Formats: sequence, structure tokens, C-alpha cells
Amino acid sequence: MWTLRLFPVYAGCALHTMRTTMLVVAALMVGQTARAAAPQSDDPLDRWELDFETGILWKVGGRTELNYVVLPQLLTLKTPVVMHRPFAGGDLVLRSRFSLLIEPIVRGPESHYIGGAASGILEWWDHARTRSLFFSSGGGLGLMDSKGYETKGAQGQDLNFNWFIYAGARFRGGERWNASIGVYYQHISNTGLDKINPGMDVIGPMLSMGWKF
Repeated sequence: MWTLRLFPVYAGCALHTMRTTMLVVAALMVGQTARAAAPQSDDPLDRWELDFETGILWKVGGRTELNYVVLPQLLTLKTPVVMHRPFAGGDLVLRSRFSLLIEPIVRGPESHYIGGAASGILEWWDHARTRSLFFSSGGGLGLMDSKGYETKGAQGQDLNFNWFIYAGARFRGGERWNASIGVYYQHISNTGLDKINPGMDVIGPMLSMGWKF
């Protein structure tokens, strides 16, 4: 019962965070245009990066008839470059990313999914390091308050695995700050560990703010 009482506050905070992030991302995108011609003191790709990512995902598949809506809140650590190649007038780089997933479920019988995920991230950057395109795919595991034995179409057990595809564009807004916009697809299921396993496939837009250190 305590989860149900806290859920409206939890979801409301997530929505407020999304609105704030959208405003900051927009400001950084405008700022990066003015800085595009400025000389760079060092290569930001050689730094670690901590990102906060937020979005909204709608159900697009799975064997469940429930129309899930999820608000993913990700805290992501990205490593310095592990591979670097000149490509198409810029640089193609590979880094590693590790994410903490805190995901309120605002439509569906469950209320949350909390876990982790890891992957590589492939990025193309221009030489000025003001903008890039990125693609990432990976997965992990996490826990939710499953309701599959109470509600038809819900998930069958608390332990569930996740897999994602994430692509978008990133804009550098300062010496250490950047912002991105992208599309995030996520699959969640227990991979058959429980006889109830409808799975959840959701997709939607993501915004992020990143800080390099």
C-alpha cells in the first residue's frame, strides 16, 4: 500500500524533471551554436562523462494487451574513448556506458522498474567537437513490483532483464557540458524464468544533460 500512496508523488516528480531537462537542453543547443567556431582547449572525448537522461516511452509490442507507459530516468557514466578512427570528415569513436535505471511506470499494473544496463556507444563527432551522432545497444537486469498473478497481461516475476537500442544527436554547450536528444527502445521480460512472461516493448523520445570530468 505504501507504494500506491507514494506513486502519484513519484510520477509527478519525474514529469517535473522532464520539463526542467527540456528547458536546459534547449538552452544548451542554442549555446553550442555560438561556440562552434571557438578553439577547444582539449579533446572532450578523452574525459569521463556523467549524463542524466529522461524521457517517456509508450508500448509498441510484446505479448501483453496492456498499454504500458514508462518514464525512464537514467544516470549514465561514459568512459573516455576506447577506439578512435577518422571518418566522413570527423571522428568515429567507441566508448563504454553504464546506466542506473529508475523507471516509474505511469500506465500499467506495476509502479516501477529499477535496475542497471551496460553497453558500448558508437559516436561520430565533427572535428570542432560541437556536435555528434550516436548509437548504442546493450542490456542488463532489474526489479519491479510484478502483478502477473493478479492482473492479466502484467509481468510474472520481480526479476526482469532489459535490452535497449538508443540513437540520437548530441550538442556541446560548453567546455564541460553537453545535451542530447534521441529515440530510446527498451524490452523488458523475465526471459521465460516464470511461466507468466508477456514482456514489455516500449519506445519514445529521450533528452539528456551531460557533464565531462
